[in-house]
Amino acid sequence: TSDFKHHLADCNIVISCLGHNLSFKGIFGAPRRLVTDTIDKIVKAITELAKPNKTRLILMNTSGNANRDIPERPELSQRIVIGLLRYTLPPHVDNESAADLLRLELAQAHPYIEWVAVRPDALTDEESVSPYSVHPSPTRNAIFNSGASSRINVAHFMARLAIEEEPWEQWKGQMPVIYNA
Repeated sequence: TSDFKHHLADCNIVISCLGHNLSFKGIFGAPRRLVTDTIDKIVKAITELAKPNKTRLILMNTSGNANRDIPERPELSQRIVIGLLRYTLPPHVDNESAADLLRLELAQAHPYIEWVAVRPDALTDEESVSPYSVHPSPTRNAIFNSGASSRINVAHFMARLAIEEEPWEQWKGQMPVIYNA
């Protein structure tokens, strides 16, 4: 935590795009809780710093992770596959646990942190920012009818959350889903 405190002492915004490599070792090897443990250390460091202004914590997550704070009910086919992923792919559990840490431990009343967990769908590579839409919940089946979310659009939205008041006030404490238009 002391390393994190050192690095976060002068930061008011933290953006995490951590994830597991798409290789056998990255999916099934250590560290299995890469995202969750890192977010936990960041939260503890910010809490110990007790800065007068709240820190914005922005986490890149996945549209396959349902927001259990709202009545989000994916289609049965998606719920079945996601249930299987929980038992077979540690990175999915890590993504769910990291979002749960924000949702449950920070909630809306943390004295030093406000958060957003951005949930892109199928990530793609594009050369430039293009029109995109942001929704409180997925509008598509994340498994069988996923929508494209270009990395550059996700980065653009996350940067807007970091520096602009309007999108931050609209989405703080939530798990918005982003799709290319």
